[in-house]
Amino acid sequence: MDLGISGRLAFVMGSSQGLGLASAQALAREGARVILTGRDPARLEVACASIRNAGGEAEARVVDFSDAAQCATLLDGLDQAGVDILVVNGGGPPPGPIANVAPEVWRTQFDSMVGVPMRMAQAVLPGMRARGWGRIINIVSSGVVQPIPNLGISNTLRMAVIGWAKTLAAEVAAQGITVNSVVPGRIHTTRVDQLDAAASKRTGKPVEDIAAASRATIPMQRYGRPEEFADAVAFLASARASYMTGGMVRVDGGMIRST
Repeated sequence: MDLGISGRLAFVMGSSQGLGLASAQALAREGARVILTGRDPARLEVACASIRNAGGEAEARVVDFSDAAQCATLLDGLDQAGVDILVVNGGGPPPGPIANVAPEVWRTQFDSMVGVPMRMAQAVLPGMRARGWGRIINIVSSGVVQPIPNLGISNTLRMAVIGWAKTLAAEVAAQGITVNSVVPGRIHTTRVDQLDAAASKRTGKPVEDIAAASRATIPMQRYGRPEEFADAVAFLASARASYMTGGMVRVDGGMIRST
């Protein structure tokens, strides 16, 4: 199936590794030109090389989205770049009980997890409106459907992203722009390994036992592969998904039990 995005420009946040990189690679395989972002120049160059070596087009933007000055510099030229596809992705907040989160932590995490995606979308929307075509795709967490114990900050703030995305989707739908979110289950990335390690430290159980217990809760009995998740992102970015907006697509191996 031709996804109809050859030559489109995709801007993928947090794409030097993990789900962001896998999404960038999937879009590049479909012929999109991809801008990757991250804080580590060396890691970004390796990520770009993985796309170029496969015949795709990729360039890097080194940016720390928690740095207001760096973010402002990036945003100044973003609309002029003609971004057609925006993939919103960022690292997760630290785990821990929600009752103990300090007010200043809430403020910092809100700006990082909610404020930055909103500002990024505001930067690319004028160009998308002018061209009558655009895709905004948010990588969220299964906690927006089924709250995850000990990840209270993530559960709360990613729900805010869902509310924003649903509202924005209705506002821009008639202009050829879709806004959707993708919900990963346990996709085997560095972040999942970190969470398993944190659970191991918290419970005193070997990390191998933690991972095995986690896989046992998934009907497919395994963690997902990043490329399996990325294929869903690529489809939502495609011309074929033109009548899908305001929704959430799960890529979880059946892990989430709720409807």
